[in-house]
Amino acid sequence: MEFLIITGLSGAGKSRAADVLEDLDYYCVDNMPVALMPRFAELCLATRGRYERVALVTDVREKDGFQELLSTIDVLAGMDCQCRILYMDADLKTLIRRYKESRRPHPLAARGVSVETAVKREAELLAPVKERADYIVDTSNLTLGMLQNRLFALFAGDSRQRGLSVTVMSFGYKHGLPMEADLVFDARFLPNPYYVDDLRELSGLDLPVKEFVFACPQTRDFLEKLENMMDFLLPLYTEEGKLALTIAIGCTGGRHRSVALASALNDYFVAHGVNSVNLNRDIDK
Repeated sequence: MEFLIITGLSGAGKSRAADVLEDLDYYCVDNMPVALMPRFAELCLATRGRYERVALVTDVREKDGFQELLSTIDVLAGMDCQCRILYMDADLKTLIRRYKESRRPHPLAARGVSVETAVKREAELLAPVKERADYIVDTSNLTLGMLQNRLFALFAGDSRQRGLSVTVMSFGYKHGLPMEADLVFDARFLPNPYYVDDLRELSGLDLPVKEFVFACPQTRDFLEKLENMMDFLLPLYTEEGKLALTIAIGCTGGRHRSVALASALNDYFVAHGVNSVNLNRDIDK
């Protein structure tokens, strides 16, 4: 079992790091008391594989108990746990600015003690932990996307975990826009199979409807332009740290044109190695 201890300076991004690691299938616990870590490890080991990757966030919020962290890590190592330390760091100027923006008190701040003094004191207390850390991530100049990419590079054991997950959704405008959509495209400019008696009761998944929709040159041109746009956009979304993208294509009822196009775009993604699924929200309405 893998135990990752996330620690570091307050305001350096420990909670953000835990959020990212949850997306990498770590079981994360914030503000875990150091004294409880060995017992927690015993409980995880007793599940026999249910918790293979665990990340525990701990810091000076625990006051005196934090001093036992290094000795506790030695105890965990003796329990056949692979125990590593991720230390989140940032420069003094950045941490002070973040505290001013959040308006939250520093854990070591007291009446008459400035944030600057508290941050410096915390850095002194954490120096032995930082020296022993397996990974040090300085977030001073990192956006959330950059932090996500850095952590993925360190902890994504399976490269597939680092890819963008795409949902191509068809929908009908008369049933409302899908709230989860990131990108929305309108297919109502195309000829409508609904007005063809033999096609009305079919859907865009049926071959006769697909042939009707793609017999229109504008459909083929539209799909080609959409594919080119996605080839351009998807790497940029991935670089920015986005994990999931929903592309919605709509027509009037969400049964014919949008379904045919969404299915075709999803097939294109799958053929090009994109982790993509097709969802037809209104096909049965």
